[in-house]
Amino acid sequence: MSRAHLLWPAEAIWEAVSPQLPDFSVEILPELDSTNSELMRRARAGRLEPVLLVAEAQTAGRGRLGRDWQSTSGDSLTFSLGLPLAPVDWSGLSLAVGVAVAESLHPEIGLKWPNDLWWQDRKLGGILIETTSLGVQRYAVIGVGLNIAPRAAAGLSTPPAWLQAIAPELDAPGALGRLAAPLVQAVQAFERLGFAPFQARFNARDMLQGRPVTLSDGTRGQALGVGQDGALRVQTAQGLQEITSAEVSVRPADSGGV
Repeated sequence: MSRAHLLWPAEAIWEAVSPQLPDFSVEILPELDSTNSELMRRARAGRLEPVLLVAEAQTAGRGRLGRDWQSTSGDSLTFSLGLPLAPVDWSGLSLAVGVAVAESLHPEIGLKWPNDLWWQDRKLGGILIETTSLGVQRYAVIGVGLNIAPRAAAGLSTPPAWLQAIAPELDAPGALGRLAAPLVQAVQAFERLGFAPFQARFNARDMLQGRPVTLSDGTRGQALGVGQDGALRVQTAQGLQEITSAEVSVRPADSGGV
């Protein structure tokens, strides 16, 4: 899909979001190294206004644990939402973001703790949240990457899924138009109320629920959903553990792991 065919709903998004988020703006750029990196650079330079920054293509996109997330125009949706944020507890923000994105796009989209969107045990997208200090507040940069069209699986630890397999009518601009306002609303709700209101919604889409999991330290157990603070609850031989920061890999019964 060429860039000329991408008609972004920037004005409609601004009209929907700006009443709840003063000084909000929407920027669409043809190419960036990373939307997260760009907003972090701006924040460190003192540019702290709320913004939704979209890159039609990313040359150095980043995922969790430093993994690459490459994107090309039309085949992916890559954007970052930057805004000052001061929740009482930051725990579970990536999960709340995942809930908002999944609920906006399709009933079949699942969530894999702590920051992935899945469909049929394949990775549809990911979330990367970074922050920088502003004194009492922090400036949060919430990055989202979604596969829109088919992509090659070479070099990926988890086979990819793409949105048009389940929602053929959605291109990258259409997906952004569906999820942008609900995402902002979810982040603002999280700031006021924390993760607790999102707990049941996350668990309803939890792809790890009831499945064997292996943690980065080698601990094995069965995933039992998330708690009110977003911690992953895992029943292990040593008892119930609540995991707040660990890489989790699913170990399906028919393979050695993902």
